[in-house]
Amino acid sequence: MHRSIKVRDYMNREAITLSPETNLFKAIDVLLAHRISGAPVVDAQGNLVGVLSESDCLQGILNGAYYEESCGTVASLMSKAVETIDADADILQAAEHFVTRSRRRLPVLEQGKLVGQISRRDLLRALKTYNDHGAPKRR
Repeated sequence: MHRSIKVRDYMNREAITLSPETNLFKAIDVLLAHRISGAPVVDAQGNLVGVLSESDCLQGILNGAYYEESCGTVASLMSKAVETIDADADILQAAEHFVTRSRRRLPVLEQGKLVGQISRRDLLRALKTYNDHGAPKRR
C-alpha cells in the first residue's frame, strides 16, 4: 500500500490569516486566541503578501514604546520576504527546511496561491503515524 508523503496531506487547510490593514493589537489578539506563533498575511484578493510573527509583534510594541507612537498595522511590521513550501513537496523536505532555517510553520502554496500552512507539530504527527504504520523501526 502506497502512503502519501506530500505536504498537502498533512497541512492545515484552515490557516488563520491576517489582513495588512489590521491593527497590531488586534493581530496579537488573533495570535493569542488561536495559540499560534505567527500567521500568513493576505491581501483582499487572497494573495500572500507577508507573515507576521510573535517577534514582529514584540518589535512593534518596543518601537511604539520607544518612540511614543502608535504600534501600527500588520503591514508596517510583517516580514515581506516569506519562505513558503509547495503543496506537492515531500514532508521530509519540509522537515529539513524547519531544521535548517529554524522556522515553526510555513505557508503552503499551490500554483502561487495560499492553500494552507504546515507546522513542525503537523510534521511530527505525520512522521510518527508513518513510522507507527509500516516504516522500518531501528532497534
